[in-house]
Amino acid sequence: MRIVVISDSHKHGSVVDRILRREKSARHIFFLGDVTTDIEDLTYEYTDKSFHIVSGNCDFISEYPTIDIVKAGNIKIFMAHGHNFGVKCGTGALAAAARAAGCDMALYGHTHIPDIRYDDGLYIVNPGSCAQSRDGPNTYAVIDIRDNGILPAIVNI
Repeated sequence: MRIVVISDSHKHGSVVDRILRREKSARHIFFLGDVTTDIEDLTYEYTDKSFHIVSGNCDFISEYPTIDIVKAGNIKIFMAHGHNFGVKCGTGALAAAARAAGCDMALYGHTHIPDIRYDDGLYIVNPGSCAQSRDGPNTYAVIDIRDNGILPAIVNI
């Protein structure tokens, strides 16, 4: 099963649409905030996918929560934009919250810098920004969940 993780589109909805057209086989789409309206309309177009959306610090009137926990296959995923966990100074608080919730993976954005780590049984993934990268090309993440394990990867746009 393939998961796509997108964050920090900042009013570049066409980029989000291009990612979804590119990743046709993905069953789950995780959007980590900043700007949720960029993906809302696409949920009606891509009815074959499950969308999981959290709001970020630039989603001032969003109806979406700032954190969520989702089960995808047999993997329990903690998702947050990250601003409420101080991720610009490290992922310790985010990882602690994910572990306390019994999750296998923590997804976050906010920094606009892609990152994938495995820390004591917890995958920690930041897809970077799909529209305003602060470190190289614009990016998103794909996570393949297979019988023999989990394979997260950063994809350049």
